[in-house]
Amino acid sequence: MNQITIKNNFISLTVLDYGAIVQRILVKDKSGRIQNVVVGFDDPMAYLNDTVFLGACVGRYAGRIKGRLLLDDRTYPLHTQNGVHLHGGQEGFGKKYWSITAENHGSEPFVKLSYLSPDMEEGYPGNLQATALYQLIGQELHITHEAVTDRTTVVNLTNHSYFQLDETDSLKDHQLFVNCSERLETQDDLVPTGNRVPVQNSDYDFLSYKSLSGVRLDTPYVIDDHTKEVATMYSLTSGIQMQVVTNQPAIVIYTPKEFPAICFETQNYPDAPNQPHFPSSRLQPGETYHNHSVFKFGFVH
Repeated sequence: MNQITIKNNFISLTVLDYGAIVQRILVKDKSGRIQNVVVGFDDPMAYLNDTVFLGACVGRYAGRIKGRLLLDDRTYPLHTQNGVHLHGGQEGFGKKYWSITAENHGSEPFVKLSYLSPDMEEGYPGNLQATALYQLIGQELHITHEAVTDRTTVVNLTNHSYFQLDETDSLKDHQLFVNCSERLETQDDLVPTGNRVPVQNSDYDFLSYKSLSGVRLDTPYVIDDHTKEVATMYSLTSGIQMQVVTNQPAIVIYTPKEFPAICFETQNYPDAPNQPHFPSSRLQPGETYHNHSVFKFGFVH
């Protein structure tokens, strides 16, 4: 397992070639103290037994898919648990060794990783060449996922980092704003029904800042076409603030029960391959899949 660290004057980022995992993101809090703002293991080998995708690139399809994949009038069986396929199957991209193909330690440092997913891996058609680029630009972490294929397929990649902006044992001092007026309605198994519903005056309404104390989310939010700032979170304790910007049509926001943290999974709609009116997740030969997301760090004033 290989580990690489890039840094600038604001952020230090450590990435593993296993799962293209973000192991650490170090930033300064309001007192100038260095803090890791993602949940992870100090020992890289511990990720081999991780079951919650800490910091990993998840794919070939990050969101939930109901039972099987429908593509060009053909059905592709997928691995499911209780009828749901999640994060690419039994052993998705987060459990694969990627190749470190480029690195730069200049003023805007980056590391680029690559993984070739063979035709019919986890039931998905096409040899898919995927890349993950992590770059530091000022106070921003840019994460870019790209992919090309030699056969029509579907793809939906995201990073699965769990953020916690202070070192307390809860999220009670975290304030969250989600600039999304709608979410995808979901069934009991969290697969979308196909309907978009307003969030206003519901438990999913973060159109103004709210505390994350006691909040449990596993929710796909619809990103409005005009939205630039998708979500902002800050900690009253550390003073650290993080904004999320993406070119994707949805963001799945997830708070686990097991520990205090929150994921911002920028991606296409879950179950899009089986819901024709959802944004298409199809990728054809000659096309390039492109997910560009930015995590911008700063301070609450």
